[in-house]
Amino acid sequence: MASVTAPAPAAVKVKKTHGRDKPSLGRQLILQAICLLILFTVMFPVLWIFSMALDPRNLSRPDGLNLIPPGASLDSFIKVIQKPTSNPVDFITLAFNSFKIASLTSLFSILIGVSAAYAFSRFNFRFRSVLMIAILGVLMLPAVATLAPLFVFLNRITVDFTGVPILGDLLGNFNLRNSQLGVMLAITSGLLPFSIWNLKGYLDTIPKELEEAASVDGAGRNQTFVKIILPLATPALAVTAFLGFIGGWTEFYFSWMFLTKPSDFTLAMALYSMVGQYARTTPWSLFAAFSILVALPPAIVYFFAQKYIVSGLAIGGVKG
Repeated sequence: MASVTAPAPAAVKVKKTHGRDKPSLGRQLILQAICLLILFTVMFPVLWIFSMALDPRNLSRPDGLNLIPPGASLDSFIKVIQKPTSNPVDFITLAFNSFKIASLTSLFSILIGVSAAYAFSRFNFRFRSVLMIAILGVLMLPAVATLAPLFVFLNRITVDFTGVPILGDLLGNFNLRNSQLGVMLAITSGLLPFSIWNLKGYLDTIPKELEEAASVDGAGRNQTFVKIILPLATPALAVTAFLGFIGGWTEFYFSWMFLTKPSDFTLAMALYSMVGQYARTTPWSLFAAFSILVALPPAIVYFFAQKYIVSGLAIGGVKG
């Protein structure tokens, strides 16, 4: 009996497509023109501030579109580094105070925020939803809204280290309101709601099966939190810490209202004190140079870490 073989199926040609179709030349030109317009809108004020900082004439208003002023020099930067204001505080001391407040408030908000976020993410307890809504409500308040109650509350507390070895000689006794520690506590209270919400959203994306597997292997709750959860949450922790640092670095309300000793002043306070009563009395060249020096460190950090910051924020907002 003769065997019958079926004919081989014809080869099907599959057209490969790589993403979207390439836009037309006219559309590309329009998109590039829009991007250039946005770039010009964003960069022009920044370039203008640099122009004011280089201008030795100290003009109170622009006299034309001169991005490179006549007689441009770096004298303004040298003067603000040596002595920014009339107070006997140099730029290094002001920068160190701002860095100390910003770094410690960022650290406190991370340590407390990740612990609270883990509890809200993993544990079911009474009034859990109510507390989350309350934290969200506090997050909606501007920082200036808590200025008066924090001023009164911290003003009633006096910290006394007299008699304590080493700390007694360094710190002595001081009013908590009129101290950098009081400012740190006030800033941390404003950073915590954001830290808790942002970190909780990220912790919700970490599978609980990892913790269950660690529990089967004999790991306790604290070990699981430290050795599994925290390493996996490093991107969100980095983003939250960076934003907390920016909040502490640029903070002005609490520092201006709480601190009275010039040795405790920050960069933001010194920058504000340079503004005169009238426009003509403000040293605009020095003001522009000082503002550039204040904004430069966070800008450099963000420029190199923007990829991780944006991705960490996006991942943290997946679940709430």
